[in-house]
Amino acid sequence: MKNYTLFFRMDVLSDPPDKETMKNYLNDWYKWLDKMADEGHLAEGGNHFSKEGTVLKSDGNSQAGPYVADGISIAGYLNIIAKDLEHAKSIASECPILKGKGNSVEIRAWGNVE
Repeated sequence: MKNYTLFFRMDVLSDPPDKETMKNYLNDWYKWLDKMADEGHLAEGGNHFSKEGTVLKSDGNSQAGPYVADGISIAGYLNIIAKDLEHAKSIASECPILKGKGNSVEIRAWGNVE
């Protein structure tokens, strides 16, 4: 088994969805987390990020807010355990974030990376 981090990318600067949509989203999110935990794929580590922050650049300048490209930024991350990249991709494909237009999940191996 290998360690992977899932980076959740979405529009973090727009207003959040209405309460009912958020309730449904969180319900789906917790079902997905419970499933991964039950199957032994959920690892320690993960969090959501706020809109506040700054980007430091190599030229010494900084930019207020998160790094945003095409309106999308990293909203958070989660660590999982999977057999290989294809298995991690299968786990990530069920992530509720993928229901949102323009959202994505980036999968990166870490630890004993070959």
